[in-house]
Amino acid sequence: MALVRDTGWFKSTRSGAANEGCVEVRITPSTTGVRDTKNRTGGALSLRSAAWGTFVTGTKDGRFDLSI
Repeated sequence: MALVRDTGWFKSTRSGAANEGCVEVRITPSTTGVRDTKNRTGGALSLRSAAWGTFVTGTKDGRFDLSI
C-alpha cells in the first residue's frame, strides 16, 4: 500500500481564468475531496479513494458527458 500525504487543496490543471467550471481537489490517505474554487466555503464532495478512481475513469471515458 502506498503512503499518501494530505496534499492540501489544489486547483485542477484543467481550470483556467476563462473557465467557469473550476474545481479544487484535496487528496488524503483515505478520501479525495472536491470543491468549487469560486465557493470554497460552500462545502465539498468527499469520496473514498476507490470511488474517486471510478469517477475519474468514468469522466475520462465520457460516461458523464451531457448531450445539450
